[in-house]
Amino acid sequence: MKKFLEMAAVVRNEAIIPDVWEMVFTAPQIAAEAQPGQFVNVHCDGGQTFLRRPFGIVDADPATGKVTIIYRRVGKGTAEMQQLRPGDTLNVEGPLGEGTFTTTPGNVLLAGGGVGLAPLIFLAKRLDHPVVLVAGKSAAETFWTKFFEPYADKIYITTDDGSKGIKGFAVDALPQIFKDQPIDRVSVCGPTVMMKTIAEASAKAGIACEVSMEKRMACGIGVCLGCTFESKLDGKRYKVCADGPVFDAKEVF
Repeated sequence: MKKFLEMAAVVRNEAIIPDVWEMVFTAPQIAAEAQPGQFVNVHCDGGQTFLRRPFGIVDADPATGKVTIIYRRVGKGTAEMQQLRPGDTLNVEGPLGEGTFTTTPGNVLLAGGGVGLAPLIFLAKRLDHPVVLVAGKSAAETFWTKFFEPYADKIYITTDDGSKGIKGFAVDALPQIFKDQPIDRVSVCGPTVMMKTIAEASAKAGIACEVSMEKRMACGIGVCLGCTFESKLDGKRYKVCADGPVFDAKEVF
């Protein structure tokens, strides 16, 4: 897949909730090539941080050349991004990753938690009315539903504290979902524990599952070897950034 390095102009950079922001920037070459599951590596030139930050692509519109990401402020790099305003520029490399989400027809469940839900929005747009599972700590963390509503057939919600939807973790909703919906495959992105439990429950139900791994990806192109893992199937080591980030769950768990 083609990769580009673009100086992207910020179109919008606004808070969704205090610590989670949505950014839209113009990167025509990246927008034309991006596929669900791929990511971009972002750097604020002139900032105090050296390494790029990887972010899953939320949307890419070839017609307008705009790319959307959603990020959580967790350190210096994302704090610098938070200060960008329309017209400011940032250095963007992408689209990165060879392992992308499956977009073939079928009854698909998209399951995610936290900012792991971000790349699933792009996938939802490419599927025919998927079922979506949004997992959050509390009702405030379930704002993601508004991004999926235009594309989803049905949205299930779980919260750790029971303030919205089913009380419990994402995996606790699967028995009901698998009972109610004729699911053919599951696509997951989120915390490792969440992905592992969903992968195990899907395997038990005889349903295919793919996971988008979130690891520290310094180079983003498979050179630094900082994001490798050993496959559970063949024992080989794979690079999350270059070979993934999406893998068959059997490879990972």
